[in-house]
Amino acid sequence: MHALRHAAPALFAYLAVRGTGLLVLTVWAHRQRHGVWPILATQWDADWYLGIAEHGYAHGLGTAYNANNLAFFPLYPVLVKGATAVTPGSLASTGLALAVIASLVAAWGVFAVGDRLHGRRVGVLLTVLWAALPVGLVQWMGYTESLFTALAAWSLYAVLTGRLLAAAWLAVLAGLTRPTGVAVAAAVTVAALLALRRRFRPRTLAAAVIAPLGWCGYVGWVGLRVGRWDGYFAVQRLWRNELDGGRETLRLMRQLLVYDRMPELFLVVVTLTLIASVMLFGLSVWDRQPVPLLVFTAVLLAIVLGSGGVYFPRARFLLPAFPLLLPLALHLARASRRHRMLVLAAAVTGSAYCGAYMALVYPGAP
Repeated sequence: MHALRHAAPALFAYLAVRGTGLLVLTVWAHRQRHGVWPILATQWDADWYLGIAEHGYAHGLGTAYNANNLAFFPLYPVLVKGATAVTPGSLASTGLALAVIASLVAAWGVFAVGDRLHGRRVGVLLTVLWAALPVGLVQWMGYTESLFTALAAWSLYAVLTGRLLAAAWLAVLAGLTRPTGVAVAAAVTVAALLALRRRFRPRTLAAAVIAPLGWCGYVGWVGLRVGRWDGYFAVQRLWRNELDGGRETLRLMRQLLVYDRMPELFLVVVTLTLIASVMLFGLSVWDRQPVPLLVFTAVLLAIVLGSGGVYFPRARFLLPAFPLLLPLALHLARASRRHRMLVLAAAVTGSAYCGAYMALVYPGAP
């Protein structure tokens, strides 16, 4: 209970930020005579996860593009199906409830990391900045970002507090949640290997081995399911999602910022988010963040920026990379109260507007 009381200001601030975003979305949707519930619970990726929870996975590879649900990792739909079996709600309502609960657990984990490294004020500011990301609305949608961030944050916190075995098991769950779970596994494995250099302990070695098992296990299972060793990567190719070293990312950035005379606003926000993320990673290195945090964000950035797949969800894919916000939280903690309030108010307002625009105006998925 003491830990919860200690984190209470961060959690209340988180609820205030996301509540503001939800209010703006609701008012905007009402004026457009559009329901909020479908946006949050049943559309886009949420529909894919609900389909997996209800009907299971495809049995083969197939040839259709953007149609094979084996691209989606299993933990979230399994939790939705299991929770629905013991509660009166529908799959959609249960999925949304789990996402919102996971977002609070994630906010607590984000605070815990900031508090551990730099104190309570930085922890609260880090949580507010994470809540106020341009695509923060996704945290309260039937998506996996909140669950993944919760597992990643608490795994990194366990690393920072020397509990490597606990961190490894959380990394296993993260690896069963999203493809980028490999970033959590890499962070834990690197931390364990560095600890082994200082002192050999069987538990530390076990942590290094256990951490990647979730991601490797699902990728291996997909291979068995479709009857080929590269089955998961073949599925990703059917979603036009392959690593190309960042060539497609750079091409689209140049197209949007240089050649398009009237670029789509949401895609400009995505582009600026990607550029800002790279700059913040540089500041994180300059600030000498703990190695596990740098490994986590580096691998996440490499996957997101190095992919040749769809462009519009890239900002969402980086939503779990909360350690990138630590340089901003540190700056705000040292700034004057007036400056701090102005920056946070602008961030919250921008996040609320961007979230509603993303859901109601932009024609594609978040």
